[in-house]
Amino acid sequence: MKIATWNVNSIRIRVEAATQWLKEADPDVVCLQELKCQDEQFPREAFEALGYNCSVHGQKSYNGVAILSKRPMEDVTPRLPGDDEDNHSRYMEAVIPGEKGTLRVASIYAPNGNPIGTEKFAYKLAWLERLNSRAKELLASEEPVALMGDFNVIPQPEDCYDPKAWMKDALFQPESRAALRKIEYLGYTDAFRACDAQPNQYTFWDYMAGAWQKDHGIRIDHILLSPQAADRLKRSAIDKQVRGREKPSDHVPIWAELEI
Repeated sequence: MKIATWNVNSIRIRVEAATQWLKEADPDVVCLQELKCQDEQFPREAFEALGYNCSVHGQKSYNGVAILSKRPMEDVTPRLPGDDEDNHSRYMEAVIPGEKGTLRVASIYAPNGNPIGTEKFAYKLAWLERLNSRAKELLASEEPVALMGDFNVIPQPEDCYDPKAWMKDALFQPESRAALRKIEYLGYTDAFRACDAQPNQYTFWDYMAGAWQKDHGIRIDHILLSPQAADRLKRSAIDKQVRGREKPSDHVPIWAELEI
């Protein structure tokens, strides 16, 4: 089963880019983030024409996550538990049947958290703590799990072009990085790093200051696998070339293949 995640940064603008990539990459399951549209505005017909079932948890103008699957989805659950007053559309889970069992996937769009020292940064850390609690609950089921999406965390200095440039950014704060490590220490594996240890491999390049042309990127989109999923990991890669196309998102897809 080939699984992927991509922050599309406004799905209605990226329909052509998304369908082009889907035809080329042919993933079985795709988690999308930052849809920036309500459920009824999601262009599901374009994806259904390619054979995908669509589950959408949208929000007007901001946030929004979706899961696309060529196989039927079960137990589709929007919203991250732990705060009934949080109305941001940032999380969705579904169970996908495979040829050798099932895989539970989560589409994740973690808060950015900037500027630091504000309620936005406090919300980011609280949200990641809620994600940690959910990740821990999912491990108890002992089923293959993939937590996929834009975590808005740069894990290590080698995951950004210039660590000094990010020292005052919420994505690279010690608290943010520790929150991601805490999830990994539960027993989750960074799929990409398990397959590629080379530094300076990025999933995001800003639209400003020629970041793409200079390769001034950061790695903030991740696939975290439970032990049962990590045992079935075959390969993982970043489709960097997508960033150089017409009307690109500032993120690119990252994918993994599992024997499921």
